[in-house]
Amino acid sequence: MKMAELLAQELADHTAVLEQTCIDCADPIVQIVAALVTCFQSGHKVLLCGNGGSAADAQHVAAEFVNRFKFERPALPAIALTVNTSNLTAISNDSSYNFVFSRQVEALAQPGDVLVGISTSGGAVNVLTALDAARAKGVNTIGFTGARGIEKMTGKCDLCIVIPAADTARIQEAHEFVWHIVCGEVERTLFRA
Repeated sequence: MKMAELLAQELADHTAVLEQTCIDCADPIVQIVAALVTCFQSGHKVLLCGNGGSAADAQHVAAEFVNRFKFERPALPAIALTVNTSNLTAISNDSSYNFVFSRQVEALAQPGDVLVGISTSGGAVNVLTALDAARAKGVNTIGFTGARGIEKMTGKCDLCIVIPAADTARIQEAHEFVWHIVCGEVERTLFRA
């Protein structure tokens, strides 16, 4: 396949997933924006976790909230549970990698906070365990996953974005798309409403 053909096919696949995401996820996106706005307005924080590309997404989203997205405004409290290497390595070494996020949830989360678990497959044990730990503490839970994650993840989440795709790249691209919408709407609602 020539590069031009490959690019055209990738773009067509990407566009199809985003179009279906806009149809399938419009209501959950509205609900997630509302949940995050309520969280921040009530003086609570957002915790985010994921592995690999989803870890990068967790860090990216935390940075959008803490710093800014589209305009200058006060910082919002958000923490990516993926960045403290001492916590990650101590918990992994002393216990299990399955608990690298749940132990941090136990330590940091309070009722009124939100935990966001990101897993393209929906099967990341450490993310699922963190969602369980959050629910046990009365913390609101939001999930971001793909089509294969419906059964494993949605039951552990108060709200869940399920991207209608099985391909990891398409899921990650759509997660990023949705997050940019969410971050923009949260920022606008809180500071320019």
